[in-house]
Amino acid sequence: MAAKHVAVLMGGWSSERPVSLASGKECADGLEQAGYRVTRVDVTRDIARVLSDLRPDVAFNALHGPYGEDGTIQGVLEILAIPYTHSGVLASALAMNKHKAKSVAQAAGIPVVEHRIVSRLEAARAHVLPPPYVVKPVAEGSSFGVIIVPEGQAHPPQSVLGAEWSYGEEVMVERYVPGRELTCAVIGGEALGVTEIVPVGHGFYDYDAKYAEGGSRHIVPAPLKPFVYQNLRRLSLEAHQALGCRGVTRSDFRYDENGSGEVIWLEVNTQPGMTRTSLVPELAAHAGMSFAELVSWMVEDASCRR
Repeated sequence: MAAKHVAVLMGGWSSERPVSLASGKECADGLEQAGYRVTRVDVTRDIARVLSDLRPDVAFNALHGPYGEDGTIQGVLEILAIPYTHSGVLASALAMNKHKAKSVAQAAGIPVVEHRIVSRLEAARAHVLPPPYVVKPVAEGSSFGVIIVPEGQAHPPQSVLGAEWSYGEEVMVERYVPGRELTCAVIGGEALGVTEIVPVGHGFYDYDAKYAEGGSRHIVPAPLKPFVYQNLRRLSLEAHQALGCRGVTRSDFRYDENGSGEVIWLEVNTQPGMTRTSLVPELAAHAGMSFAELVSWMVEDASCRR
């Protein structure tokens, strides 16, 4: 049989373009290593025409951020009837909107932190919540636009009003949860292990901590009490299922081990980073799955109507 032709979709025009290009390159390399015929596609706004001409067997979605992760490209692929990886239109749109995702997760019994959705003008005018709290865009990834307002800060953040703010007119303001940063991947219907993320030289797991060399340490498996570890795996799978996700996802958590003891689900990533040192490939490797096996599984799992 001829090798499947896989179009690896990468790049795009969101703030996460550099991350997507890195993910796409690694995934394309891994798929070629596994024997697939691969075309690397740097996505532009004429992607429907490009894919119509290319006519791949599968689209491997390595896009991150708006237009690649929010149901938009998924809708294009549905119209073109090209099987694709990761989650479908509805789950992608839900997960990308942090407010709506938290509403769905909370209804499913998953612990989330209290929050408010306000205009950026309101967030800059006065403290929406008592400090410490976090201000973040409603629909962005890679920690773009995240601001932590520490305890004792007299004034609300003014950067949300700056000319460089490009993340929408509404923001999410949520109570700051101290403690450990943890994440867990789900592949298909199975939760993998749990990773602890320790930022190095950064106040929190921001963009540079995520992607700069040496910006963070990943501890796999996370050194946790067994009941906490298994609870995180359970909650990750429940969040994946509650939002209707498919393929591979990754849920992020905070664990206030030395305070309230609460475990808080933050969000689910339907298009997690896919370089060889990203969190999901690390967790897959810990479970005995090579990078080539991981991306091959994703291609064979691809479908429409996800």
